[in-house]
Parts: sequence; C-alpha cells; structure tokens
Amino acid sequence: MNVEACLFDAGAGEMLPARRLTGSVERVLAATDKGFRTTARPALDLTFGGIPGDCHFGLTRRSGGREPWYPRGTEIANERQLSLVSIEDLAAIARAMELPRLEPEWIGANIVVAGLPRFSMIPPRTRLVFDGGAVLRVDGQNAPCRLSGRGIATNYPDREGLELLFPKVAKRLRGLVGFVEKPGLVRSGGSVTAYIPEQWLYV
Repeated sequence: MNVEACLFDAGAGEMLPARRLTGSVERVLAATDKGFRTTARPALDLTFGGIPGDCHFGLTRRSGGREPWYPRGTEIANERQLSLVSIEDLAAIARAMELPRLEPEWIGANIVVAGLPRFSMIPPRTRLVFDGGAVLRVDGQNAPCRLSGRGIATNYPDREGLELLFPKVAKRLRGLVGFVEKPGLVRSGGSVTAYIPEQWLYV
C-alpha cells in the first residue's frame, strides 16, 4: 500500500516539501550581566550550553509558567538557550505598537536575522546553519510576554500600556527559541541558512 495515500486517508492534509532559505545575521547579543536585557557583541562563540555567561546558558533549566504540565521549578532540558528575531518582524511589531523603533536588546534577543520570510513562522526541527560553523535547532515560537513588554516600555516612558500591548500584537511575530546542536561561531555580518524539514498538518 502507498504510504503517502495512507497519510492522506488518515487526514494528514497537504505535505509540504523540505526547503532551504538563506539570510543574513544583522546583530548578535548576549545577556551576560545576569539581567534580561542583552547587549551587542561582534560574535557569539556557542557551546552545547548556549552562550557562556548568558542568563539562559545551560544544558538544563527550571520549568516555569510556560510548562504547566510540570511542577514549577522542575529540571528539564534547556531548549530555550537562544532567542532569535528578524528585522522584518521587529518592524511589524513596532508599526502595530505605533512606535518609531523596537530594538532587539529591549526584548532580550540574542541573534537578529534578515531575509528569511515569515521568520517567526519557521517550524520546529528547522536547522539554522551559520557560516561560522554553529548549528541551532529551532524548538518553536517565542511567545511574547509582559517582561519583554516592560523592556520596551522603559524606553518610551511617555507611552502608557506598552507592557500589556506587546503580548497582544507580537503574537507569531516575536521570533523563535532554539538550542545548540553543533557548537561554533555566530558573527554579526555573517550568513545563515535555514534547512526547513518536510511539513504536514497533523489532525
């Protein structure tokens, strides 16, 4: 029996082939002062734990509000070592919030890319291969939160409500989180290739 036919009979829906897209690395940043806000670096030398010294560094982490299926504080694998955003998505959020600009460090981003369409919609299991040798695996979308909104609000003290507005307008635009599959360098001004796996809708 044809496997593809079985999948469609089971309601899998349309099968989308694997793709490869190439973009650029605009900025790299790290939070090495134990705070949420990141600061620019010329390059990030990634290890299996992420960015050494960064507040999200580690092979494991403690569960929080994003993992209600675990008691808070449970030690789990750290699939959120790095936060990635795109220039295009940041601009879209800024427009929706009626702000002149939105800087990636305000929301704790580590890697800023450009040229990858609908970056925040790139699916899990995608490999992001950087020309410095590092490879990241995408875990999924980074859900916008009030902490990031607060980071934006501190830069616009004359605007009220930005802390709550950000989670509302940044959904599916906030970027991605991922973990290091292969250590290496990610440098500002470098290139990144997204190897997007075959996709299907499971229903």
